[in-house]
Amino acid sequence: MRACKPIIALFLTVAFVTLMIPALLVLPFSKEDKDGKLSETVEEPIENVNTTEVPSVDVAVYRSVEQKIQTIPLESYVVGVVATEMYADFELEALKAQSLAARTYIVDLLLADNVVGVPKGADVTDTELHQVYLNDAELKKSWGSDYSWKIKKIKEAVNATKGQILTYGGKPITATFFSTSNGYTENSEDYWKSSYPYLKSVASPWDKSSPKFYNNEMISVADFQKKLGVKLPAGNEIATVKARTKGNRISKVVIAGKELTGKEVRESLGLKSSDFTLKRQGKNIIVTTKGSGHGVGMSQYGANGMAMEGKKYDEIVKYYYQGVQIQTSNTILNTITAKK
Repeated sequence: MRACKPIIALFLTVAFVTLMIPALLVLPFSKEDKDGKLSETVEEPIENVNTTEVPSVDVAVYRSVEQKIQTIPLESYVVGVVATEMYADFELEALKAQSLAARTYIVDLLLADNVVGVPKGADVTDTELHQVYLNDAELKKSWGSDYSWKIKKIKEAVNATKGQILTYGGKPITATFFSTSNGYTENSEDYWKSSYPYLKSVASPWDKSSPKFYNNEMISVADFQKKLGVKLPAGNEIATVKARTKGNRISKVVIAGKELTGKEVRESLGLKSSDFTLKRQGKNIIVTTKGSGHGVGMSQYGANGMAMEGKKYDEIVKYYYQGVQIQTSNTILNTITAKK
C-alpha cells in the first residue's frame, strides 16, 4: 500500500499540470471589454528615462560676440536654447514644450537652403533673430550657485522629448514662440507675410499673470517723430487706430496723417508689443504696451500657466500650434546628415 501512494500522487500532479497549462496560456489573452473586444495591456514607460536612439547631427552656430562658428551636437544645442529662452523655475511640462519647439525650430532651419541673417558656413545665429543660445560655460557664469539644479531640470525636460519634433503634413513646422501675449496669440499672416495653418490666433488668458503683461515707457516727442518720420500737430491727439488683428493687436494706425502698421510702429520705436496706446505728456510720449513679443506661436508664460493647471507638454504644444503632430525626427535627421 505504501508503494501506491507515490503513484497516486504522481498521477494527481500530472493531471493538475495538464489541466492548468492551457488555462495559464489562455488567461493573458482572454480578458474582454464590456463590448466583447479583446483589450491590450500596455506597460507604462519609466518616468524621466528616455532611451531613444537618434541620428547624430551637429549644429553650426554663429557665436555673435566672438564672431566665430561653433559646432554643437543637436541635443546639446537644444539644452543651451531652452536654458536661455525660458526660465528654469518654470513648470517642467512648460520646459518640455519649449524643448520640443526649440528642437523643431532648428531641424526646420537645417532643412532650409538659405537662412536669413546667417553667415556662410553656419546654420543659425545665437541671437533673437533665430534662437538665443548659451553654452555650458556661459550658463555656469550666468547662473552661478543655481547652476546645478537649473541645468539638471533643463536636461530632464530636453531628454523627455528626445527625438521628437512637431510636424504638419509630415514636415517640421516653423515653431515660433515668444514671451507673453496680450491675451491672444497672433495669426502669422497678421504679423509676417506668410500664412501658416498651424500658426493661428488662440486665446491665452494665462498670460495676464505674467510680469511682462503690461509695460510703460517714455519716448521724447523728438525721438518719436524722427523714428516714425512724422511731424505731430499741436494738441494731445497722437494716433487713430484704423484696424486691429485677430489677436487684438494694432493692424493699421494713422499718426500725423501717416498710415503705419502696428508692426512698423513696434519695430521703429522698439516696443514690447504691437498692442499699444500712445499718450502725450509735455515733451514726451507715454507708450503703454500689452504683452511682450511678436505674438505668433507659443506663448511661454501661457505654456507655464497651462502646465500649472496640470496640462502636459503635448497638450500645450497642440494648443498653440493648431493641427500639428508629434513624431520622431529620425528620418528627417538622416536626411539632414546625408545633405551635409
